[in-house]
Amino acid sequence: MTNPPRPARTKKPTWVIDKERARRAAAAETVWLFGLHAVRDALMNPARTRLRLVLTRNAADRLADAVTASGMTPEIVDARVFDREVPLGPDSVHQGAAVEVKPLAWGKLGDIAARGAEGTRPLVVALDRVTDPHNVGAILRSAEVFGARAVVATARHAAPETGALAKTASGALERQPYLRVTNLAEALIELKAMGYVVLGLDGTGKATLPEALEALKGRALCLVLGAEGPGLREKTLETCDQVVRIPFAADFGSLNVSNAAAVALYAAITG
Repeated sequence: MTNPPRPARTKKPTWVIDKERARRAAAAETVWLFGLHAVRDALMNPARTRLRLVLTRNAADRLADAVTASGMTPEIVDARVFDREVPLGPDSVHQGAAVEVKPLAWGKLGDIAARGAEGTRPLVVALDRVTDPHNVGAILRSAEVFGARAVVATARHAAPETGALAKTASGALERQPYLRVTNLAEALIELKAMGYVVLGLDGTGKATLPEALEALKGRALCLVLGAEGPGLREKTLETCDQVVRIPFAADFGSLNVSNAAAVALYAAITG
């Protein structure tokens, strides 16, 4: 006995396929932020698209003002089952608070790099393959403290917005532009066309950062930092106007990338 032929599959129209792809992409492009500080700042940010808020009773009491200001209705869950209700990692220190959001849309690099308060030195930080969210979060925090106009990273091989990044940034993710670009070298060239001097920080630099800053009084600066270990890629090094190093008191030791960023930003606004 032969099996009856299977009915031919009806091919979906292109518009249906495109719509399904868009829906799947939209579902994937959400982030869970966690921790009292990160959640409070996300709730207070009018530019943030918020989808779902999950709190324990204790966290709801502590975030009452921010919840009211956001207009959201939280889901109150028992602290004992919080980890089952929210898809966070097992080591996430959530403090009973999590909010599902969409990544922030900051706009174009050229527009953001052109903004800034009068009398302040234009500063941008660029990151080359810095993938650790804790490092990027710390750099965002330093960038906000020292008045950088943006932190720029690549769309691939860089830390995306995550709960861990937001928690380390301690609120800076909501206020400090974090731009993801397709091609870092092209972004640096765009900044150079706007008058920015691009300084790559690398141990191979012949000049020190203070020496370079002394010769660039008042100039707009883009400070480029690479991942620990690999450092800056060859194409990035070629695109920089100058490669400089942070001087050390001894011939050994080094700074991690977030500490190097803080030192360089401080030197840039005081030098």
